[in-house]
Amino acid sequence: MTKHETTNETTKASQVKEYKTTGTTRLQGALTDDSTSAISKYQDINVDKSGLISLLTFELYTLFFMPLPGAIGYLLRKFYLKRLLGSCGGGLIVGRGVTIRHPAKIHLGENVAVDDYAVLDAKGDSNRGITLGNNVLVGRNTVLSCKDGDIEIGDNSNIAQSCFIQSASKVSVGEKVLFGAYCYLIGGGDHKSDSIEIPIMDQGQTMKGINVSNNSWLGASVQVLDGTNIGRDSIVGSGSVVTRDVDDYTVVAGIPAKKIKDRREL
Repeated sequence: MTKHETTNETTKASQVKEYKTTGTTRLQGALTDDSTSAISKYQDINVDKSGLISLLTFELYTLFFMPLPGAIGYLLRKFYLKRLLGSCGGGLIVGRGVTIRHPAKIHLGENVAVDDYAVLDAKGDSNRGITLGNNVLVGRNTVLSCKDGDIEIGDNSNIAQSCFIQSASKVSVGEKVLFGAYCYLIGGGDHKSDSIEIPIMDQGQTMKGINVSNNSWLGASVQVLDGTNIGRDSIVGSGSVVTRDVDDYTVVAGIPAKKIKDRREL
């Protein structure tokens, strides 16, 4: 074996060893850490705050208020979540079965409505979490998921059913933005894959963020990839995959999404 080959083998071995000792995601690490109890793992993933009172406050919502049907459920959730969340305006409507994680990092404006079985997951070590402006609507089964990132949705925006917005850095949605059903925004989480000696999950991620500007419209089943900006008053056709920036007032469609026209041109 040549000196060059020996050096390569040594490098590969050190890389593999590093994977064996550190090759877990944050969530996997929290779930498989033998040094912490099951209740501590549960609290880290769902509540974030330490202490028995914080845990009991969260559990009361999960056990008694979250599954309640009918008008009484809406009424009790409205008043209880004002105590549980980081901040919350008046006129809140939260449907049945809405999952809340890291509630202290969830901030809701006036007249926010969250439909049944949605998820507001603000978990992270150093993030601000989820911020919804005034009059924001979040559809049934939609998931807003932070992975140590932030999600901000501006006033009067409407997120339809079964959408998925994930942030490992920052996803910012402006005011009066429309989302069709089944839209996916992945802000961060583009895995590096340069090495074939180390599993992809252990090679790190690139995290750039996503910005969707005011008055835009994303049709059903649109996917917006990390690092892209969608300009104001733009339209993205149904089923499109946005891989690059979209200019203001532009209509795009396709896989990958390409310019169809400028809305300012007749």
